[in-house]
Amino acid sequence: MDFLPDATTLTAFAAGAIVLALVPGADMVFFIGRTLSGGRRLGIVALAGAGAGLLIHSLLAAIGLAALLAASATLFNVVKIAGALYLLWLAFATLRRGAAARIDPAGGGQSLRRTFLEGLGINILNPKIVAFFVTFLPQFVDAGDPHAGGQLFVLGIAFIIVAMPICLVLIMTADRFAAALRRSPRLARAIDWLFAGVMASFAVRLLFVRSN
Repeated sequence: MDFLPDATTLTAFAAGAIVLALVPGADMVFFIGRTLSGGRRLGIVALAGAGAGLLIHSLLAAIGLAALLAASATLFNVVKIAGALYLLWLAFATLRRGAAARIDPAGGGQSLRRTFLEGLGINILNPKIVAFFVTFLPQFVDAGDPHAGGQLFVLGIAFIIVAMPICLVLIMTADRFAAALRRSPRLARAIDWLFAGVMASFAVRLLFVRSN
């Protein structure tokens, strides 16, 4: 199937996705907070809402980037260069400010429906996630590939498949994970450096690979 990325591309993408899934962000703060306040069931529902948001982002990114590619391969490459600069900025900002989560165990007693919708809303309305999909995915497709749109969507689904089990483990160990971040600034800083390193490496890859 031509729309499936090759094994090397999927491996590189999965490595980046694993690191990204481990970096504290708005989604993680939300589903861990709900787990601490309402139990694992509430945390899983919150995660499901965020996962639904990621599915929507994957579809929109694939359609939008594929349309851009069809309009102009040169413009698509311009977007990739802009994406590389954005990834470098993310790496710098992470090291400067840190990405340690501020997990507030509030919101206990909420309904499952409301929790799901809040998780969906937090994910969809997060501009950083929109920027991530627009800048991270293009480096794994060839601007000259007629199946680039399908490959972009597959990569978005692959991100969800990789991230969800990691997030489920975090939910099952939410109390320990939150306590570890609070107790150990070194752990939080190590996550920051890991994230910054991965973002910087992908930015370099995006700048110098497949500019044709």
